[in-house]
Amino acid sequence: MTNRTNTPNLLDNPPVPVQVKIAAAWTSFMFLYIYVDVFNFYKPGVVDGILNGLIWTFDISSTLLTIFLVSVSIPALMVVLSMTLPARVNRATNLVVGSLLIPYSMFNAAGATWEWAFFYGISIGIEVLLLAFILRSAWTWPRTPAVPAGPATTDVRQEASV
Repeated sequence: MTNRTNTPNLLDNPPVPVQVKIAAAWTSFMFLYIYVDVFNFYKPGVVDGILNGLIWTFDISSTLLTIFLVSVSIPALMVVLSMTLPARVNRATNLVVGSLLIPYSMFNAAGATWEWAFFYGISIGIEVLLLAFILRSAWTWPRTPAVPAGPATTDVRQEASV
């Protein structure tokens, strides 16, 4: 007879490390961020403007494209940093970068007409929700006390088992 209490349930959700949750959120943010830019090409006049050397009201230049490259590189780098930085630095980095990207994301609505309000509202809304999830996850990062090393650890364990 099998012991059902020790049999793992296929639908059990093992705990997911905070780093993985945050990296997944940054990945989602990055995909959304890029897709919104791609979908923006379908707006009438956008491609014509680009072919005429303009993006929004800015002349296309190496400086402008470098700024755009840095802009889209931030979420990509945050995926890697969220998985590799030590917890304390990771938490602080996610709090700072996530906080700075909220107003940056909202800036995408600047100059938008009411005709495109729904498009920008949904895209910016989801971006801000993902950033809020990142901020909340980083803010509430579990703090577990360090286990003392050396003889004190051994003594505590021995006393507990007696």
